Amino acid sequence: MKRWIGSIVAATLLAGAAACADDDGGAKAGTPAGADSGAQLTLWTRAATESQSKAYAAAYNATHKNQVQVTAYPNEEYPAKLASAAGAKALPDLFASDVVFAPQYASQGLWLDLTDRFDALPFKDKVAPAHVRNGTWKNKVYAVPHTIDMSVMLYNKDLFTKAGLDPEKPPTTLQEFADDARAVDKLGGDVNGTYFGGNCGGCNVFTMWPSVWAAGGDVMNSDGTTSSINGKEMTDVFALYRKLYEEGVAAPAAKDEAGPTWLGALQSGKIGIAPGPAAWLGLIEEKANFKLGVAPISGLTGGESTFVGGDAIGIGATTRNAAAAWDFLSWTLGDEAQVEVIAKGKGVPVRTDLAANKYSQADPRLVKINGLMGKGRTPYAKNFNATYNDPQSPWVTAFRGALYGDAKKSLDDGATALTASLKK
Repeated sequence: MKRWIGSIVAATLLAGAAACADDDGGAKAGTPAGADSGAQLTLWTRAATESQSKAYAAAYNATHKNQVQVTAYPNEEYPAKLASAAGAKALPDLFASDVVFAPQYASQGLWLDLTDRFDALPFKDKVAPAHVRNGTWKNKVYAVPHTIDMSVMLYNKDLFTKAGLDPEKPPTTLQEFADDARAVDKLGGDVNGTYFGGNCGGCNVFTMWPSVWAAGGDVMNSDGTTSSINGKEMTDVFALYRKLYEEGVAAPAAKDEAGPTWLGALQSGKIGIAPGPAAWLGLIEEKANFKLGVAPISGLTGGESTFVGGDAIGIGATTRNAAAAWDFLSWTLGDEAQVEVIAKGKGVPVRTDLAANKYSQADPRLVKINGLMGKGRTPYAKNFNATYNDPQSPWVTAFRGALYGDAKKSLDDGATALTASLKK
């Protein structure tokens, strides 16, 4: 998202948001009036989350007087669309966003304060803690989890078997991951040991940072204003991936992978093991003629962690249907929606107490994935997108240098540049 969006939004919203929100008589926490009175609710989301948003809405609409209409926008256009709506004080009743943008939107007043409502939920302590933290600004909750995706190791069991590896024993350390990748790579031909998004900021945040966390390190301070990518743990992770690329174990195309063909590379059946989104499990198996295994992402010598990604959702600050909007949000967090909509569709429930359910228990891989949520993190930084996700971000410059250039200088200079960006 462009840096100018924040200034447009903040100036136009903060003064009028609170007054607009209470107009329906049900905006104050604990007021049930109008909760399911037949309101027509608008919900905006990015294309990446469209299917799950529509699944929630369809199930809710079938059993409620309120009706939720979902509109999805292309991922790259969505932040600007929200900024335009905020400037016109015409935000939708509900809108979701990539969870890493949540601190920025909360700080700008784009969502209503949900603190009292959220605190009243009997299962509030079971709602994905990393997501809730990112939806919190100055100790007030503005957004709740909408969808969850987590990073894991995905490996081709057939290639493991051909390479003489035990397909039921995935690596438990990052060093073992590298050794397994090398073993598969020795099969030769068009088979490669591993793959990664070597020119994709978001891809590497999602898949490499968990190895740092698993090793007990970090990449930023707790309030997301100071970078520490030149610390030992991050340096070790980059050194390992750099060596795999230099040895030819990583597919050559990994160097310039910016994201669009990342999934296709794993679907090809020619990659032994690679970190990626857990949500790809079903997508890969739709086309695969091989068996797929799942393992946690580990640190160099052990531990495990995951990037708890996905989308957060809140009530638009200019809504006149706050009570009805909360009725929908609270319903999405409940048992029925999380089990019969999300888990049934092979998604990850946003509640830690529902990780094991009647659908996930049929597939041990899903139980493993769901159980990682409590061990994972969602990075918290107000200026996350410009610092890390943007193709022109200082993060892309830093990790490209660490993987293919002067590693130490790139990480030292990168930490300085990232810190300057985070403080904006």
